[in-house]
Amino acid sequence: MDIKDLKMLIKMVTETDITEFELENAEDKVVIKRGCSSAAPQFQMQAPVYQYAPAAPAAAAAAAPAAAPAAAEKEQGDVVTSPIVGTFYRSPAPDAAPYVEVGQIVEKGQVLCIVEAMKLMNEIEAEFKCKIVKISKENAQPVEYGDALFVVEKL
Repeated sequence: MDIKDLKMLIKMVTETDITEFELENAEDKVVIKRGCSSAAPQFQMQAPVYQYAPAAPAAAAAAAPAAAPAAAEKEQGDVVTSPIVGTFYRSPAPDAAPYVEVGQIVEKGQVLCIVEAMKLMNEIEAEFKCKIVKISKENAQPVEYGDALFVVEKL
């Protein structure tokens, strides 16, 4: 292989995304490598920096009332939570009636809502006969695992 052919190969490798090129025939062996040495790249992460700031009295006061409604919901009845992360839907279709309304009595196994996750519609069913006390989420609202969907009263 002459120098002209080598220059052509080097040009071809540098003009593409190829990082390594190897050519071997009966007479010659050519290996062209681009970039750093063959050692694996190493990454170094910086430790996160945390700052401590004591809570302001106003922030503490604001946090206390937020905890109170959750406690009140618990006292009023049982909470039906989302078993998955997804999108909460009250009805089977946008133009359809909701599965349940506040004050409605539902039987065990009756569908309460749908939680869509990765284009799969997961029906959330009542685990026992109950009355719907509160609907905690708005239609088409994202929900996390464990988020309260309904507050119900066992019958």
